[in-house]
Amino acid sequence: MRIQPVLVEPVWASDDGLSQVFHADALDFMQTLPSDSVDCIWTDPPYLLSNDGTTCVAGKRTTVNKGTWDKSQGLQLDHEFHRSWLAECHRILKPTGTIWVTGTLHVYLSVGMAMLELGYRILNDITWEKPNPPPNLGCRCFTHSTETVLWATKAPKGSRHKYTFNYGEMRQENGGRQMKSVWNILPPGRDEKLFGKHPTQKPLALVDRCLRASTTAGDLVVDPFAGSGVTGIAALRLNRPFIVCENEPEYVDLTIRRLQAECGPSQPQENHGLQDEHPVQRRLLETRGTYVPHCR
Repeated sequence: MRIQPVLVEPVWASDDGLSQVFHADALDFMQTLPSDSVDCIWTDPPYLLSNDGTTCVAGKRTTVNKGTWDKSQGLQLDHEFHRSWLAECHRILKPTGTIWVTGTLHVYLSVGMAMLELGYRILNDITWEKPNPPPNLGCRCFTHSTETVLWATKAPKGSRHKYTFNYGEMRQENGGRQMKSVWNILPPGRDEKLFGKHPTQKPLALVDRCLRASTTAGDLVVDPFAGSGVTGIAALRLNRPFIVCENEPEYVDLTIRRLQAECGPSQPQENHGLQDEHPVQRRLLETRGTYVPHCR
C-alpha cells in the first residue's frame, strides 16, 4: 500500500520559478500534480535490464548492471510498474497532451500494452537508429542498434481535442518531404557529458526533435525519470517551461550541473507547505482548464 505523497521543495528552479527540478520518487512526485495540467511528457523510464549480464562499452566487456533502480522484478510486477506511472501520466496530461516514452525490447512491449490498457492512442513508434552501436559480444543474435520511442496522445480518435503536430517544421527539416519514423541520430557526444554521464543517457538531438514536433513555445514539459536532465535542457533551449524529477542523488546533481551551465545557478522556490499553494502546482491549477488545440 502506497503512502500519501509528500510535497518536496524543488532542488533547482529557474529565475521565474516556472521550470523546476525535484528529487523524489517519480510516482510520488506525479501524484502531487493536478489533473489535466501538462502539455507534453518526455521520459526515459528504467529499461529493467540489469540482469548480471555483460555488454561492450568503449571496446571493453563490462557489466550491464546499472543499479537497483534498473532491476527487473519479474514480468507481472514490471508491467504493474509501467501501468502505475503511465496512469499518473495519463491523469496529469491535458486532453490535448502527448507523451513520448523510450524503450528497448526489454520494456517497450509492456509500455505499449499498458498505454492501450489505460486509454492512450499510440500515434507513432519512432525507431531511433544508432549509427555506430556497440558489437554483440555473444554472437548469438543481431547487433542491437535501435531503440523505440512511443508517441501517444490522451485524445481518442475523433476527439474535439487536437494534439500538436508541427508537420510543416518536420517536413522542412526533412528537405521538403514527409519525415519518416526512422531517425538516424548519433548518441550523446563528449560535449553532452562534460558534467558527468548517465548510463542510459539520450542525445539532446532526439529530445529536441520530439519537443519541436509536438509542442509550441510556452507549453509545459514534464519528465518523471529525468536521468541526466536532457529533457530539461532541450525544453529550456526551446523556450518551454519544464518540471523534471529524478530519484537518484547522483543524477539529480548531474541535472543541476547541466542546467547551471545553461543559465546559471538558481534557488529553490519557497515551500509554502500546502499542495495548492506551491508555486508550480498553483500555476498548473490555474491553467489546467485552458485547452488550446494545435494541429499543423
